[in-house]
Amino acid sequence: MDSRTHSESVVVVTSPEELYDLVSDVTRTGEWSPVCADCWWDEGATGQVGDWFTGRNEVPGRTWETRSQVVAAERGREFGWLVGGRLVSWRFLLEPVAGGTRLTEAWEFLPAGQEFFAEKYGDQAQAQMDERTAAAHEGIPVTLAAIKAIAEAG
Repeated sequence: MDSRTHSESVVVVTSPEELYDLVSDVTRTGEWSPVCADCWWDEGATGQVGDWFTGRNEVPGRTWETRSQVVAAERGREFGWLVGGRLVSWRFLLEPVAGGTRLTEAWEFLPAGQEFFAEKYGDQAQAQMDERTAAAHEGIPVTLAAIKAIAEAG
């Protein structure tokens, strides 16, 4: 399987705890994501490890939903989830630095996700994975810039 990982960082002028409270609120994802238009928690979920949420994604010509499970929820340090519980990993890592917090968004197309795409798309799997990889590479800096603007606007 190909290695499909990407991450980028930005410094945000706010505390790690305040920034965590923002990025871990999946109901606000539509404010910063170029693909995920809306997210909602499963009934009873509070954003803890093991909780599930659904995201509605939109790109030109296509809308779909994914379910994700929280796998990291440490206030001020990390918030992460796995799409489909095993397919793709997304994480926000927070690190205090002079003047604020370094926010890193990390993405990984996991082996189980690559296998899923091979089964689902057959001969088109590579093209589909390339498309998702490009979207992550293009979307992460857009997401980070939007989160920074929201957080710093107060």
